[in-house]
Amino acid sequence: MSIDAGSAAPDFTLPTDGAGSLTLSELKGRKVVLYFYPKDDTSGCTAEAKAFQEGLAELTAAGAVVIGVSKDSPAKHDKFKAKYDLTFALAADEEGQVCEAYGVWVEKSMYGRKYFGIERATFLIDAEGQVARVWRKVKVTGHAAEILAAVRAL
Repeated sequence: MSIDAGSAAPDFTLPTDGAGSLTLSELKGRKVVLYFYPKDDTSGCTAEAKAFQEGLAELTAAGAVVIGVSKDSPAKHDKFKAKYDLTFALAADEEGQVCEAYGVWVEKSMYGRKYFGIERATFLIDAEGQVARVWRKVKVTGHAAEILAAVRAL
């Protein structure tokens, strides 16, 4: 399944860091930057999270909520957030259902070995719950700034 711009954003409820819970439909009326990343505390994922944190004040001022999603547990998210002073929500999709719904659980290849994992992707969801833009196979450098520009233009 693939979610493209113009699609309704699939709703979900997931546990989050801090023993919380997050339901996407409860954020209706706000822009949502929903980003999927492979794993807490790895080099690319850490760089991406830190970039979103650095731009968080501007994203918030532009009316956006940032949510990171991986298959890591809420406890791992707690450690990751504490280590890098992250203040936005990290949702735990341990069963992979949300990753499947957004089409980011894909076959990957590393050193000739094939395996399934999360494709780094970001979805910008408008205030009505529609997907406004999609970035797949995200390259971390410059991505947060590109997202901020898109949020401001929405």
